[in-house]
Amino acid sequence: MTHSFDKDYWDRIWDGDRAAAMAASQPNPHLMREAGGLTPATALDAGCGAGAEAVWLATGGWQVTAADIAPAALARAAERAAASGVAARVRWVEADLSTWQPDARYDLVTTHYAHPAMPQLDFYDRIASWVAPAGTLLIVGHLHHEDHAASAGHGHGHGTTEPPASASVTAADITARLDPLEWEIVTARESHRAVTGHGGQEASIHDVVVRARRRS
Repeated sequence: MTHSFDKDYWDRIWDGDRAAAMAASQPNPHLMREAGGLTPATALDAGCGAGAEAVWLATGGWQVTAADIAPAALARAAERAAASGVAARVRWVEADLSTWQPDARYDLVTTHYAHPAMPQLDFYDRIASWVAPAGTLLIVGHLHHEDHAASAGHGHGHGTTEPPASASVTAADITARLDPLEWEIVTARESHRAVTGHGGQEASIHDVVVRARRRS
């Protein structure tokens, strides 16, 4: 199936019958691993969904801007932040990430399975430009795999549907776009992990993880 990943698509996802389950998802384990040792400062969560990662960052002391195109997702995210006692540390922004420009650069820019209505690697180029000097870019994306259609869902909107090949990249695809004179690659790996999905069904998730530090 071809997806446009426009606002109508994401509004349908977040108004659908899987929205409650997606909103209850846990923070992405790659974020917890890669950002756990960073000094909290300012962060942007690009395509924040229901806010699990933004709330995790805020709980750890980050001042977070969290952007998503779907107002229903942002409403659930704000509720989660309030329930976690970190509402004051997160600014929620309704934004189309294919056109939106932030008013600042951030010490951490991260994204987890976000797909705006633009080519995936061009999106990663966009968010990389929002990283402050000496800041960190963390990308967690889909890695296409034959078993991907059995995915339990990642908490950001795909449910049990395989993301299209156009939304899947490799670590090499991403690192090739990062100028070595400007970026130090810290992590570039492809990950396979088991999860328990809807109804207790076991599934595998196939991810690409790239973490890079902008040189001063």
